[in-house]
Amino acid sequence: MTEAWWVSVIKAVVIVNVVLLTFAYMTLVERKVMGRMQLRYGPNRTGPFGLLQPIADLVKLLRKESFFPAASRDALYLAAPVISATTALAAFAVIPFGAGWTIFGQDVAGQIIDVPIALILLFALGSLGVYGFIIGGWASESKYALLGSMRTCAQLVSYEVSLALSVLGVVIMGQSLSLTEIVAKQDATIWFVVPQIVGLLTFFIAGTAETNRAPFDLPEAEQELVAGYHTEYGGMRFGLFQMAEYINLITLSALCVTLFFAGWHGPFLPGPIWFVLKLLAILFVFIWMRTTLPRLRYDQLMRFGWKVLLPIATVNAVATAFFVVLID
Repeated sequence: MTEAWWVSVIKAVVIVNVVLLTFAYMTLVERKVMGRMQLRYGPNRTGPFGLLQPIADLVKLLRKESFFPAASRDALYLAAPVISATTALAAFAVIPFGAGWTIFGQDVAGQIIDVPIALILLFALGSLGVYGFIIGGWASESKYALLGSMRTCAQLVSYEVSLALSVLGVVIMGQSLSLTEIVAKQDATIWFVVPQIVGLLTFFIAGTAETNRAPFDLPEAEQELVAGYHTEYGGMRFGLFQMAEYINLITLSALCVTLFFAGWHGPFLPGPIWFVLKLLAILFVFIWMRTTLPRLRYDQLMRFGWKVLLPIATVNAVATAFFVVLID
């Protein structure tokens, strides 16, 4: 499929805005679902049924005073949330959501960009996003923000190892690093959630830690007095950090759908609809976990990552390699 450059530009603009809209209303859905699960009301004041709450949150962030510490490193302090938000949005560019179409005589691919090493590109962008958190904490010239950024770095780097190993079995079975080819392989054989159930569980747990979701939300620790790397941030700069985390969650869920649940494939309904339905189901599980599970202590968190997830992910990858060799 040969796509005109201007089609790619239009598609990128549309996808970015759809992802941003999804992020905005995920904040509403999360509070509504958590309220229902905990037998209390969620947002119900701004707009009918609280539907305008995300807009009110945006207006509040925009109107807040944009202060920053007098001793901060100005350029890096301002660049940190931009780095985190940009890398989070860029990561969604390689996620396939359809097989591709021909619209008014123009070829339209099912993703913004299709590269043969899409999986490596996703992990690389995720690693770059960590720098935004580290720089933000360091440039704030606050020991509390610095300690929070170091705690964030320790968690994200440690669990990224388990996250990468958890998808190694999928790469071996799909015989490719291209996400479109991995989806095509599942359509031709079997959804990888069946033979890779251990890899899926490892991916899900490590992904929860990578996105700072409960019970792995110690990098922010919202119940504590000091919030972590973004302690000295306010207004829309703080909002960019939160947007980056939510978009990383959406991207990780989309990657889970692509690697384990055959992406956009499904009976009767169009491909993009199936992709969205699977994505919403994964996001619901993340919300369910946050509502249900208590936070781990920091020593429990590190022990769980290195002593439990890492060996499981390694054994799963090795077993998959032997299985593929025997089948071939």
